Amino acid sequence: MAREGESFRFDGGAATFWGTALLAGFITVFTLGVCYPFGVVLMQRWQAKHSFIDGRRLVFTGSAWGLFGNWIKWWFFCLITLGIYGFWVIPRLTQWKWQNTAFDPAAQPAPYVQ
Repeated sequence: MAREGESFRFDGGAATFWGTALLAGFITVFTLGVCYPFGVVLMQRWQAKHSFIDGRRLVFTGSAWGLFGNWIKWWFFCLITLGIYGFWVIPRLTQWKWQNTAFDPAAQPAPYVQ
């Protein structure tokens, strides 16, 4: 159990963040947004890997292929509604991210680090 005031902890660094973000950005840009789900999954895995709640590491279990079908569907609905459906995409994407985030069953609780 984490110490008082240490319920949430994040230990990610700038170098790994920027490396992951650049790779995700390149994937998205070079495929003209079609492979955006692959970039999302890269970033979510990085973020979960470095996040702790009550000393327990998070893990992102979603797959790009699991998001890909929704992404194409959302893109199509945005196209036929002239972008209006876009107001629903971000909440649905956020919901998908949280549905695919869990505690890492293999990880031991992290010790308190000051």
